[in-house]
Parts: sequence; structure tokens; C-alpha cells
Amino acid sequence: MLVEIGHVEALFRYPVKSMGGERLEVANMGWHGLDGDRRLAFRRTDNQSGFPWLTASKLPDLLLFAPQRREGDAREDGAQGDLHLPTHICTPDGLEMPVFGEDLAAEIGRRYGAPVQMMQLKHGIFDEASISVIALDTVREIARLAAVSPDVRRFRPNVVVRSLRSVPFQEDEWLGGMLSFGEEDDAPAITVTMRDERCSIVNFDPDSASPAPEVLKAVVRVNQNNAGIYGAVTRTGRLAVGQTIFLRGVTKKRERG
Repeated sequence: MLVEIGHVEALFRYPVKSMGGERLEVANMGWHGLDGDRRLAFRRTDNQSGFPWLTASKLPDLLLFAPQRREGDAREDGAQGDLHLPTHICTPDGLEMPVFGEDLAAEIGRRYGAPVQMMQLKHGIFDEASISVIALDTVREIARLAAVSPDVRRFRPNVVVRSLRSVPFQEDEWLGGMLSFGEEDDAPAITVTMRDERCSIVNFDPDSASPAPEVLKAVVRVNQNNAGIYGAVTRTGRLAVGQTIFLRGVTKKRERG
């Protein structure tokens, strides 16, 4: 059964993991998420764990670095070209540095306190899955409880949903189902695989990196530290703001507790 649940309120892409994101009107969703999403990340060169990437939970200042692309700029490092990847990064101090340049790595390493290296991965660097989705009502409820402004950027989603039902955390009810962006048989779609367990990154203001611990505390208190969902791409295609979203495959509501 196909049930309309809302429409796409906003789309976001994050070319460099944990750095500032790009708000989009349209995006192509491939088998490994949105084109250009989280294809770059800084590796902590002194870290031998299975997750060596530097994130804003370790260095909140990363949120203040803004990836940019200069049209026509050639890649100086010989890395594989990608029209969606940035060529430069604008630092919090307003300086522009090449993505793979030594100056940028030195600046990030100085702030972090240990050496780092920019890496490019063809299929992206994701925590759990290649697509993340959150409902606008969930963001608003968390913000209300934490007494902060309802800024979806705190949650770093790919897709923000404006739901027909004004109910926070309704994403939990989609688990095991499929979200279709359009009702056609070939419409792009994702299978909802798991709830999005949150970390301290949601505490940091995207514009200042100042912390508000009340945000994560609210998520923990009201929904077991979950806000939004992760999905695996089932059908590729074009996503666009305003697109109608349908849910297929969930026969009963999931109990929260």
C-alpha cells in the first residue's frame, strides 16, 4: 500500500565530512547517496582504528569551514574529478585554501592538535548509511524542549520532510518501509533501514560551533537518543524540493518506548 506522508522540504549535501553543507533545490541520488555527498574527509593520521575520520564531535570548528567550487579550476593533485566536489575551502577566518593543499591540512591539524590528511573516497564516508532523513516536526519538537532555535542543519540530514501529520518522531514508524519520491513505479526510493542514533554534533550551532548540550539531552530523554532515520537506496533518480513522498510496506505503527 502506498501512503502519502508529505513532501521534500529541503535537500542538503555535505561534500567534506563534518564541514558546512550545501542546501540544494535538486539532487541526483545514486547507489551511494546524493552525488558529491561526504566524498571527502580528513583522516587522523595517528589513528589506527576502523573509523579514523576527523568529525565535528572531535573538532567542532569543522562546521565553520565552507567547501566551495571554483568553476573551471583544474584539480592540482591528480585526484579523480567530480563536478560535485569542492576545489577550495573557506576557513572561519575568511581564507580560501585548495582542498588538497598543505595549508588546509596544516590549519585543521593545528586546530585539532594532531596531523590530518584529506582523503577522497569514491563511495563516500558515512557513519551508518548513505541517506539520512528527518521530519521538520521532529526538529521543531527537539528545539522546543532544548529551548533553541529549530535549525535543521544541526542534524545534518540529506532530506528534510514536511509531513502531512504534525507529529514529532514519526520517522520511527517508517522503519522497514520504503520512502518513494513520487508515486511512479520507477520513482527514486530508499528503504528505511534504521533509526538515526545521535551524537554530540547536534549540540553545536552550525554558524558559531557554540555548544548547547540541552539538544542531545532532549533527544535522549524523549526518544532514546534517536531522531530521524537512515536509508539504503532502492531506486536511483532525481530528488527535488517540493517532491511528494510516499511510504510503502509498513502495515502497522511502530511503538515508541
